[in-house]
Amino acid sequence: MSYNRVIIDTFGSPEVLKFVNEDVMPEPGRGEVRIKVTVVSACFTDTMVRKGIYFGMKKKPPFSPGYDMVGVIDKTGPEASLFKIGDRVADLTVTGSYTEYICLPESSLTPIPDGIDDGEAVSMVLSYVTAYQMLNRAAHVRKGQSILVHGAGGAVGTALLQLASVMDIKVYGTGSSSKQELIHNLGAIPIDYKTESIFDRMMELEPQGIDAAFDAIGGESFKTSFRLLKRGGILVPYGFYKNSTGQGGNVAFEFLRLKLWNLLPNTKKVQFYSIGDVRKRHPEWFKEDLSALFTMLMEGYVSPVIAKRLPLREAKTAHEMIENASVGGRILLQVGL
Repeated sequence: MSYNRVIIDTFGSPEVLKFVNEDVMPEPGRGEVRIKVTVVSACFTDTMVRKGIYFGMKKKPPFSPGYDMVGVIDKTGPEASLFKIGDRVADLTVTGSYTEYICLPESSLTPIPDGIDDGEAVSMVLSYVTAYQMLNRAAHVRKGQSILVHGAGGAVGTALLQLASVMDIKVYGTGSSSKQELIHNLGAIPIDYKTESIFDRMMELEPQGIDAAFDAIGGESFKTSFRLLKRGGILVPYGFYKNSTGQGGNVAFEFLRLKLWNLLPNTKKVQFYSIGDVRKRHPEWFKEDLSALFTMLMEGYVSPVIAKRLPLREAKTAHEMIENASVGGRILLQVGL
């Protein structure tokens, strides 16, 4: 039996994404299960992996990208006993999920409750866990505090806005003019970074400073975010968008500079967030937080903003849309269509 997947045969532009057919199905090893993938997300991190510039990535082509996935178990391997055939599960794969079938350790999987749409479920895995952990485990933001979210119209940005609203936190969100209505509708005060100075506007709105800033832009944006913090405030960088697009300096240098800011005698602090690193250090947190988000989803406290659902074979189109920032919210790839 054959199956389809998307591979990167060399690092580069969206053109390197190839939809291919494989003659031999993957087989689960000891403690693994095989999953028939139903939906994956297409995210900015996937585009960095495709270019070969994702910080810490050592994998070489050819391989399948894909940071997260949802699917149904269709075969169990030796000594795999936590799940049964037919169970729906989710996982943070980092790579490999742009495929119809994948084998994963069952210990890494989180069960999906009945009644949750697969697309909404996969939206929780990367974007919402990232937002949830940055708010609660990195910044420890509390009710009544104020925060700034850069890229508020994106996948992680919209998740931060929704979760902050549930927590009764005052939110300011940056975005282009096309994202202003979305940001407003999600309960935040929008700031158009293309037409106004983020620093000047924020000083008008919060002259005493803000409690936390969440920033994946990099470069000068990190400096602005840090300056806007009140005493005791925290900057949570979680990406280097400008650096990865050639608009900033070396990522390693940028990371070192962030570390040095923690030595300044101003009580402000910086805590870089990486979902992969946090999961390695605290694997129990990932399952606990993802399960909590599934409950919030079922109870209607959060509702992911899904901009597009495309067939897996249109992964190239999805990556082009991400890099053009042409949509607000999450882009999903439906597998098997």
